[in-house]
Amino acid sequence: MKLNTRQVVVSGLLVALTLVMGMTGIGFIPVPTPAGAATLMHLPVELAGMLEGPLVGSFVGLIFGLFTLRFLGDPRVVIPARLFIGVVSFLVYRACGRKAWGIPIAAAAGSITNTVGTLGLAVAFGYIPLAGKEGALAIALLQGVPEAIVAAVVLTPIVLAVGKLQRRWPDAARANQAKAKRA
Repeated sequence: MKLNTRQVVVSGLLVALTLVMGMTGIGFIPVPTPAGAATLMHLPVELAGMLEGPLVGSFVGLIFGLFTLRFLGDPRVVIPARLFIGVVSFLVYRACGRKAWGIPIAAAAGSITNTVGTLGLAVAFGYIPLAGKEGALAIALLQGVPEAIVAAVVLTPIVLAVGKLQRRWPDAARANQAKAKRA
């Protein structure tokens, strides 16, 4: 699959945002739950999937996964779910006809993919139990649900704004080409 220039630029911007969020701590908010931190790092991944498709979403998700290796060094747990966040967000958004009402659904679906996938793999590889006050189910309820809500609330206006700008870009490009020909 070939990427166009816009996809490469958007990938670079969202990877940079992911790295800044991770290095500054903005992407991991300390909370008094068994996991210890809520994440916002999935937001650029979901945004990448909805705006530029599954390949760009997977790439940004890979960077998110690689970054989180420093917290839990097992790539079998931290990378697979992150690869699918953007893919699921893209597929859900597309299934909703790329309508405004589909944005929060796609954002929440991407967030849930991160939560279920990562916690499911952590349980499968014996890092955490499924049940109990420090188990995957407790973490999913205490953190996963709020993270999905935050994703829906934060990403909806961003995707709407970027979509509005994208519809204007072809007109702006044609106007610039016409100016260049006249000069």
